[in-house]
Amino acid sequence: MAHMVKRILQVIIGCLVCVLVLGASTLPPGDKVEQARRFTRAIEFDYVAWTLEALGVKLGQGALGTVRYLPSAEYKEQVIDYLYLVWHIWDTERKIDEVYADPGVADAEGATRKLRMQLEFMKTRRNLVQPVVEAIVQSQISAVLADMDLTLGGQPVPPLLYHTTPPPDALIISPRDAIRQDHNISLSPDMPTDQVVALEEQVDEALNVSSLVVGIGGIGLYPTMVMQTTDINWLMEVVAHEWVHNYLTVHPLGMMYLANPEMRIINETTAEIAGKEIGQAVMARFYPEYAPAPAEPASETTQETTPEPAKPVFSFRAAMYETRLNVETMLAEGKIEEAEAYMEERRLYMWENGYQIRKLNQAYFAFHGAYADQPGGAAGEDPVSAAVRALRAQSPTLASFINRLAWMWSYDQLKDVVTGGR
Repeated sequence: MAHMVKRILQVIIGCLVCVLVLGASTLPPGDKVEQARRFTRAIEFDYVAWTLEALGVKLGQGALGTVRYLPSAEYKEQVIDYLYLVWHIWDTERKIDEVYADPGVADAEGATRKLRMQLEFMKTRRNLVQPVVEAIVQSQISAVLADMDLTLGGQPVPPLLYHTTPPPDALIISPRDAIRQDHNISLSPDMPTDQVVALEEQVDEALNVSSLVVGIGGIGLYPTMVMQTTDINWLMEVVAHEWVHNYLTVHPLGMMYLANPEMRIINETTAEIAGKEIGQAVMARFYPEYAPAPAEPASETTQETTPEPAKPVFSFRAAMYETRLNVETMLAEGKIEEAEAYMEERRLYMWENGYQIRKLNQAYFAFHGAYADQPGGAAGEDPVSAAVRALRAQSPTLASFINRLAWMWSYDQLKDVVTGGR
């Protein structure tokens, strides 16, 4: 009975947080966004329906309390088996697609009958075990949050809840004469590429803006929404990242997420830094054999040799950094068309080096540049994310870093703290 009361209280708290998060995710009224929504209303993501469904899943999961009957020694095995199951589902779907694409197969339906039966069985099993795996991951990350003093009485606030689902795509809108995310409209996931391209062209022409439809890995609703994956390191980092957004949402920093571009960058960079640190700690505690191996030290040569000239190694981060700086210079000089032509040249250059970017424009940098836990890359010389990283370097623990930032509501406050008021 006490457990049920606890779960009901968790759901009530969740609903309150959900209202806050959904409110924070509402786009501010304006001509630009309303004009853009002329093209997106029919394909926009229904957050309310998704949240109610996810809360129902979590409430049912809590009522059953399935995880309580599993020995903790089996937690790791349950999670790893689930990720392998997801991989087999994806592999089977790929095999079916290959048969249907093969012009030499006359009866694709017959040829794939056994594969389709296997796929249906695996999906049914995935749907049965997914709530259990989510509960295990929630408990493991919550335990690490307690270790890091990021809980109240040993419990994360709000309680850590996530649900695996295809997240919506995001239509990012930036002005053409600057790199700045003005609007983000959530769309139904998995739109065909031709439909995506047509939408971007319509929005660009109607509003004279730079737009881009991007896929996202998760959203800080409540429960948080996380994309399905087979990568356990990525899973732990993203679930932690989105919980950090939940935590910040009940503090000034999160409430000011949409106040201006600087506050969005502070929020995302904070969640990116924290999500990676928490995820790495989860892996070290519960899945050490699956954690990335540390980089090997450079080997020392034992005899003097004349080394051959090294071939230049392509660095995607360095290429993006250079591109962003040059684009910003061109836009500052009013050379919009030149900047856009240059970005297309750079996209082709990166494509030739193995990075298949569909579209590189102002909206691309506006979106990806906000996730700047490391210097350089798509963020360029952004001073906002640099200030967040500087504060992390000055903070003795992750908890002190997050809690100091959580109570800020302006970029000026962050600058004052980092520079000591200078």
